[in-house]
Amino acid sequence: MLRLFIILASLLLLPDLAIAGEDKFGNLGLTGTERGVYCVLIFLVAYGFVMTEEFTHMRKSKPVILAAGIIWAHVAILAAQAGISTEQLHEAFEHNLKEYGALMLFLLVAMTYINSMAKLNVFEALRSWLVRKQFGYRQLFVITGVITFFLSAVADNLTAALLVGAVVLAVGKDNEKFISIGFVNLVIAANAGGAFCPFGDITTLMVWQAGYAEFFDFFKLFIPSLVNYAVPAAFMYFAVPDVHPEATNEEAVQMKKGAIEVCLLFVFTIGLAVSFKQFLHLPPFMGMMTGLGILMAYSYALKTVYHVKGEEKFDIFQQVHNAEWDTLLFFFGVVFAVGGLGYIGYLELLSGTMYDGLGHTTANILVGILSAIVDNIPVMFAVLNMNLNMDLYQWLLVTLTAGVGGSMLSVGSAAGVALMGQSNHKYTFFSHLKWTPVIALGYAASIFTHYLVNG
Repeated sequence: MLRLFIILASLLLLPDLAIAGEDKFGNLGLTGTERGVYCVLIFLVAYGFVMTEEFTHMRKSKPVILAAGIIWAHVAILAAQAGISTEQLHEAFEHNLKEYGALMLFLLVAMTYINSMAKLNVFEALRSWLVRKQFGYRQLFVITGVITFFLSAVADNLTAALLVGAVVLAVGKDNEKFISIGFVNLVIAANAGGAFCPFGDITTLMVWQAGYAEFFDFFKLFIPSLVNYAVPAAFMYFAVPDVHPEATNEEAVQMKKGAIEVCLLFVFTIGLAVSFKQFLHLPPFMGMMTGLGILMAYSYALKTVYHVKGEEKFDIFQQVHNAEWDTLLFFFGVVFAVGGLGYIGYLELLSGTMYDGLGHTTANILVGILSAIVDNIPVMFAVLNMNLNMDLYQWLLVTLTAGVGGSMLSVGSAAGVALMGQSNHKYTFFSHLKWTPVIALGYAASIFTHYLVNG
């Protein structure tokens, strides 16, 4: 916390230390001005609302979009005062627009596929199967954790946690202790599973699309990610009640027509995204959009040729409509707010304070700790825009720490915040905090494992 205070203080109190960097657009070098400090305060206030979303029920996209608009208005004024041409200002602004557009389209396709699979009962069939199998609580603890770990690698950590969270709630409805520990387990598994695959977490996707690591490089983080999950899970396992839930007479849920085909198309679309990047040297989102086009063509056949009488017709545009627009718009606000602060000069100042002052390894470990307090998306976006000269080992390290660091607090990741809302007060900030020491042990163990395996 002391280091965090020093970093924040340096942003607000240090004079104009930031000089135009070596990045393509440079920066204004106006971190010590009143407007510059005001922009930082605007961002901190907006993010305060994001962190209290659980209590205020204000969607997280609203404050950051407003903050982004205010920050860029002040950036425009500062640029005019500094004699920066309109063309240069637009070039820096459009750089942020390009970053956001690529990630937004990629995520929109992934969310549409997940919604389509949910609509066709893929995940409900899995939940039904687990409930009917009558596993013991300890067996369910292991099964749900492992499923979440691997599911989050392709479906993103938030979606995986929510889907498997429904299973934990269904089988543990009479045992609050199991739900509480089970949800902590899901948060750790979801964040760890999302760290070793570009599709598993927005931060991992950002590093891949920025070109700091190739697609298959991220799988070097599989063993460290597994260790990050396994260490705290091993401690929590013995706290899970060693009993069986009450028997249930729930009937099996059948997947709808086309469910398996859509799952296969999703795998094919992932292959397209990788191929467009690796072989055609085009942005991965273009491969994802091509896959969306294929899904749209198949959805037309599903709605007309293969439609089962009596079932609701499958509408692909309804699945696009059901995407997590709050998350997508939140990401817009973060990209432009952090991008505006970076253009003023704060990212170079922060880079000097952390990476030059503490060293790459220490700074990257600190990034993970910060992501438990502040969402990992703005933290990682800031790191990516610092123009750091790091090797692959260090980029994989910061990918790992930013991905799994949020597990240390329930509010440190989208998965934790969402599960707190889903649990009906059975999983809380303090029930998670009880396990923070062993989660931190897993965090340290994963970093050490990364050093042993990839160092």
